[in-house]
Amino acid sequence: MATLERSNAINISQLLSSDLIKLIDQVDSRELLCQELIELLQEAGNVDEGSAAFDAVMEREGYMSTGIGSGVAIPHAKTDAVDSLVAAFARVEDGVDFKAIDGKPVYLVFLLLTPENEAGLHVRALAKISRLLKNLDFKNRLLEMESAEEIVEAIREQEGMQ
Repeated sequence: MATLERSNAINISQLLSSDLIKLIDQVDSRELLCQELIELLQEAGNVDEGSAAFDAVMEREGYMSTGIGSGVAIPHAKTDAVDSLVAAFARVEDGVDFKAIDGKPVYLVFLLLTPENEAGLHVRALAKISRLLKNLDFKNRLLEMESAEEIVEAIREQEGMQ
C-alpha cells in the first residue's frame, strides 16, 4: 500500500508504485480514465469505496476541469473513501479530452485523493506535481518511457533534483 506519511515534505514518488501507473494507448473519456485510476487505487487497498471516490472526483471536475493545459491533468478530490493522501498516474498515448483550459488533449494524468480533513496536504501535493511537470525535459521523458517502473524511477530522480 503506497501512501504518504504525515510530514511537510511531499514526495510523489512515495505515493506511486508500478501497480498505480497505467500506460494506455487510448481511452474514451476522462470519466472512464478516472474510474480506471480509482480502480487501481482500490485494488492496491488505498481506497475503501471506489464509487464514493469517483463521485468526489467527478463532482470536483464539475466545478472546473483539472486539465491544467500543456497535456496535463491533475484530477483530485477530498473524500472519506481514503485514510491518507493517495495517487495514481496514467499516460494516454493518443490523449484524452479532459476539457483542459487550453482546449488540447491530455497525455499525463496524476489523480490525487485526500481525506476530507487533510486540505493542506492536498494543496502541497498539487503544487509538487505542478512544479515537477513545469520541467519540459522531464515531461517529455514521461511521455517516452516504456514501463511503469521507469516512470516511478524518473519521478524519484526528478524530485531529488528539486
